[in-house]
Amino acid sequence: MARKIKNRSQAATKTAKPNKSEATKPASNDKKAKLSALDAAARVLSEAKQAMSCAELIEAMAAKGYWKSPGGKTPEATLYSGILRELQTKKDQARFRKTERGRFALA
Repeated sequence: MARKIKNRSQAATKTAKPNKSEATKPASNDKKAKLSALDAAARVLSEAKQAMSCAELIEAMAAKGYWKSPGGKTPEATLYSGILRELQTKKDQARFRKTERGRFALA
């Protein structure tokens, strides 16, 4: 049984997709690069020097202009999930620590 061989010239002329990370990086000449929600939460906690809930963190981040929700319905839940994920994956190197139920401080 004979198999058809794909035309090699067609396979060689396919265009390569641009690297996804290059397209999403902020320009190096931006003076104020956008912070992620986790980075903004770490900054707010370092300034507050006390444990805060995710709802309080979201309010403080928006008030200080560090980060605002791009239109999500539950940014508190998303932040909570991100902090817990960092605690679980980075363990001792995580930026956060859980002080009590629903409250976090800097490690």
